[in-house]
Amino acid sequence: MTDNAFSPEERAAVYRAIAERRDMRHFSGGEVAPELLARVLEAAHQAPSVGLMQPWRFIRVTEPALREDIHGLVEAERVRTAEALGERSDEFMRLKVEGIRDCAELLVAALMDGREAHVFGRRTLPEMDMASLACAIQNLWLAARAEGLGLGWVSLFDPQALADLLGMPPGSKPLAVLCLGPVEAFYPAPMLALEGWAQPRPLSELLFENQWGNKE
Repeated sequence: MTDNAFSPEERAAVYRAIAERRDMRHFSGGEVAPELLARVLEAAHQAPSVGLMQPWRFIRVTEPALREDIHGLVEAERVRTAEALGERSDEFMRLKVEGIRDCAELLVAALMDGREAHVFGRRTLPEMDMASLACAIQNLWLAARAEGLGLGWVSLFDPQALADLLGMPPGSKPLAVLCLGPVEAFYPAPMLALEGWAQPRPLSELLFENQWGNKE
């Protein structure tokens, strides 16, 4: 424990948000109040970024027709993904993979254009722009969970097709379709685990010491 630590209650709340965060697919409609939406987006904007480049851009989708077009892109990729999965295709098609039509708010998280100008921290690891955006999405996810809102990250889409649909400039790239809004309840465990698609692995299997594969 250090002098800079939060109180026990505050620490418990942080760890609870992390443990109970879920990739939500089932939403109950409703609305997200403007001040609440602003609050969770500000949390996303406070994420760390390499070289303070802040590569994230968020597009709020409010037109019903545009939301339907995005749903169409996701559905097309869902079918292509099923075909690529081979023997697990039928099992995959039974999964609910998005809540685009049901969520209160639909956001697209994207990488900005002109990222090649940012060299600090990216000369040997240019993908750190994507890592920075992922941090912003995680901030949004945790803030949403603390506020009682569900959030689902959808990555089943053709990036260029979605960029064209949203009028994005060359060099930019959509990374996530984010479904945000009220839910009836949060899953007690990751949905893919509950559905039997995959099971999470314990940290002990993924933590090494000094050399890759060394667990002692």
